[in-house]
Amino acid sequence: MLVRVINHTHPYSPWITAKYCDRFFCRLKGLMFSSALDEKEGLLLVEAGDSRIGASIHMLFMRFDIGAVWINSSMKVVDQKLAHRWQSNLMPSAPAKYILEVHPSQLKNFHIGDEISFEPL
Repeated sequence: MLVRVINHTHPYSPWITAKYCDRFFCRLKGLMFSSALDEKEGLLLVEAGDSRIGASIHMLFMRFDIGAVWINSSMKVVDQKLAHRWQSNLMPSAPAKYILEVHPSQLKNFHIGDEISFEPL
């Protein structure tokens, strides 16, 4: 399923089309072995609930850097980081339920405290 990611705090930011990934194997694979990520595409990893450990990601077998945006169950951005390929582990500074993996150029459009929503496409 695809969703549109909308930042309500910065409504003029370009929206992102993300693959909604709430199953174990989809989350496990993530973007591993992908060759690239378009600037307006992303992957939305969905965990069972807010957690720091459960929302951690790795960059093993990645061919490119990504922007990681962590969003809690209240739909607020709690952290964002540039994730470098082959980095072993990244964990958000606060518990999160959603991990939005985007092109690094999109990080400038997400800030801690921003209100986010997802709309099915």
